[in-house]
Amino acid sequence: MINVLLQSTIKTDADDWSIERFSLLRACLAAARGADGEPLFDVTARDRASAGRPDPVLSTLHESDVDELWLFAVDTGDGLTPEDAEGIARFHRRGSGLLVTRDHMDLGSSICQLDCSPAAAHRFHSRNADPDPSRRCIDDPYTTAILWPNYHSGANGDFQRVRVVGDPHPVLRDPLSPDGLVRYLPSHPHEGSVVAPADDAGARVIMAGRSAVTGRPFNLAVAFEPSAAGGPAIAQSTFHHFSDYNWRPAAGAPSFVGEPPGDGMARFPEALRSTQRYVRNVALWLARQRPA
Repeated sequence: MINVLLQSTIKTDADDWSIERFSLLRACLAAARGADGEPLFDVTARDRASAGRPDPVLSTLHESDVDELWLFAVDTGDGLTPEDAEGIARFHRRGSGLLVTRDHMDLGSSICQLDCSPAAAHRFHSRNADPDPSRRCIDDPYTTAILWPNYHSGANGDFQRVRVVGDPHPVLRDPLSPDGLVRYLPSHPHEGSVVAPADDAGARVIMAGRSAVTGRPFNLAVAFEPSAAGGPAIAQSTFHHFSDYNWRPAAGAPSFVGEPPGDGMARFPEALRSTQRYVRNVALWLARQRPA
């Protein structure tokens, strides 16, 4: 089986985006079966052990038998120590798969410490800011305390129709969809910003969304083909594409989430099925297996 690590950048906190709030993602991967009926993924989900000290797993990740890391940067800027960042970067450089995701403004900006290409794709408000002024926008007019980037793709609990960019990437294949492609992901009121680094020939935007408020297009995912610099990787605009609250709002959210949720995912099961197909595809592709 493919060893998958789902990892947050905070220690366990019941009133935050701890890894338990991604339990449906874990269950989705754990339930995936190959053509022979056997499980595809052995999934471990964990928070960091403590704050301010090297994490025993992340700092030594390059020495582990983990095949791919899904890093949920849910911190406010201090979620990784230098030792953690080095362990993750060495893990990626050895050829292992890496998904890196964050959220609006500066949430998850600890990933700026990572010396690897998928981290460089993430643009924040105060760190690694987008040099293009046209993308330094406040797109969510409702939660005014959140500055750019904060693209508004819809309410938590609703879904968005995604747009495939360029030739369809393997992670976007969906044989059960009318056009053979992933069509939907969960929406979120203030998504982050990802761009393909100009100096990386193996990086490209593969999927885009559109603001439900302004109609402005924005990137949802950047893919990095495996190379001598590192294994396959995905930079995703927000961890809310994968959280329990966005798949099923009845699962609840931390107390600081104030926006009322929608019910689109519940009313239109195809959106959840499409999301789960994307998750499975990404997990296979990060392990250098072609999605079925």
